Amino acid sequence: MPLRKHRCRFKSYEHCFTAAEAVDWLHELLRCSQNFGPEVTRKQTVQLLKKFLKNHVIEDIKGKWGQEDFEDNRHLYRFPPSSPLKPYPKKPPYQKDVIKFPEWNDPPPGTSQENIPVRPVVMNSEMWYKRHSIAIGEVPACRLVHRRQLTEANVEEIWKSMTLSYLQKILGLDSLEEVLDVKLVNSKFIIHNVYSVSKQGVVILDDKSKELPHWVLSAMKCLANWPNCSDLKQPMYLGFEKDVFKTIADYYGHLKEPLLTFHLFDAFVSVLGLLQKEKVAVEAFQICCLLLPPENRRKLQLLMRMMARICLNKEMPPLCDGFGTRTLMVQTFSRCILCSKDEVDLDELLAARLVTFLMDNYQEILKVPLALQTSIEERVAHLRRVQFQKSYPEVYQERFPTPESEALLFPEKPKPKPQLLMWALKKPFQPFQRTRSFRM
Repeated sequence: MPLRKHRCRFKSYEHCFTAAEAVDWLHELLRCSQNFGPEVTRKQTVQLLKKFLKNHVIEDIKGKWGQEDFEDNRHLYRFPPSSPLKPYPKKPPYQKDVIKFPEWNDPPPGTSQENIPVRPVVMNSEMWYKRHSIAIGEVPACRLVHRRQLTEANVEEIWKSMTLSYLQKILGLDSLEEVLDVKLVNSKFIIHNVYSVSKQGVVILDDKSKELPHWVLSAMKCLANWPNCSDLKQPMYLGFEKDVFKTIADYYGHLKEPLLTFHLFDAFVSVLGLLQKEKVAVEAFQICCLLLPPENRRKLQLLMRMMARICLNKEMPPLCDGFGTRTLMVQTFSRCILCSKDEVDLDELLAARLVTFLMDNYQEILKVPLALQTSIEERVAHLRRVQFQKSYPEVYQERFPTPESEALLFPEKPKPKPQLLMWALKKPFQPFQRTRSFRM
């Protein structure tokens, strides 16, 4: 932002700018930005500058800030002498294991060696010798070892921690604290979204009360399969498809919370900066969509499938006279898919950009990331194998022999030397030579 000297009420101010100059400069910057585009209006630019003033990115010439009273006028503003940025979160120290499990010899809480009931022992010479050997250190004392089981809570925590670590790596962040509250991430949602799915990959809900109403589902099937609407029994009329579309739009428009939730708004917006790297953005969106409540993920899957099919259906009549089908889909459903709790006007541009990318890549984005699923399942299997080995070493050795034990059980037989073939002893092949009998 260019700064210069301004005069106001017979007084000069250095290194400042007017509100109108800020709107002109930022409006042009947003229009040329790949993340926004030429659709940005001047009103939306003013809304963004109001947020800047409220969060002390800028201040008025007298140092006032914290209110959204920015107007497109000749009022003077400046940048604050200190940066308003929060300290960037530091990368946590590297841990070898994602989850710190209790040691195998740690007693469970509330128990101790002293409280274990024992029967009185009759002292004899052999018993006295054993205790004497332990006392002088010849034989180590035995300790009671409590075997821990890999509980369901442990498995859920592994899914949560590895999923968030995967997302953090893709986004290239030192911490996820700036984009989401890790404590609000539900590990049960992740596991349900991975395993409770149909053959088409759509989430299956256990609680049917959270399912889409039957009339909404029928209306969505009607438009997705237009003009072959087998579910509809009532006769169609001119403009019937417009009324069906309006019914669906009204239902999604009255949701209490957007499908991507208020909590995950910053996480999804942060992925928008990766759209130039399409493959990376798809992977990041895959992880973010796994964090959704199952009912939200199911509604999003069904909605995106319907939108994509309507846009590709050449037999679908125009659903709106003033807009194309694709533009209508984005403008109608972008707000019910992504929206912040503060409802800033600039959110509409972000939501439209995200929904456009979702429509183009919804089949890949709403898939379960196979690499993540495989790595987590291998991690859980490894921990269970280690647990079994610690608890039952003899049985483990029989079921999973080591290379050394296999060598003892199955000694390697000496390899027989290859037999010499008769043709190998003969002279090498000689080229054919013409003799006298062949001469003419």
